[in-house]
Amino acid sequence: MPVEVHLPTVLRQHAGGQSSIKASGSTVAEVFEDAIRQFPLLAGQLVTEDGRLHRFVNVYRNDEDVRFLDQLQTKVSDDDVISVLPAVAGG
Repeated sequence: MPVEVHLPTVLRQHAGGQSSIKASGSTVAEVFEDAIRQFPLLAGQLVTEDGRLHRFVNVYRNDEDVRFLDQLQTKVSDDDVISVLPAVAGG
């Protein structure tokens, strides 16, 4: 079941310049695995080497922050949109 993954400008260079891609999976982790399989340059940009959500990105399933759901194990379905946004730090 492919879902739409919206990518921020900074990651588009790793996905052939596309602003969104289709990837399959039943969880955010599986969708990211499929996205990385399709676009290997995304490796290390979404998930850390030890399999955790990268701290420099925020990920939303529809409008819900997955950090407050089941993180990478958050379930996804056909109608869902995953949005990846760069984390912004301020001072």
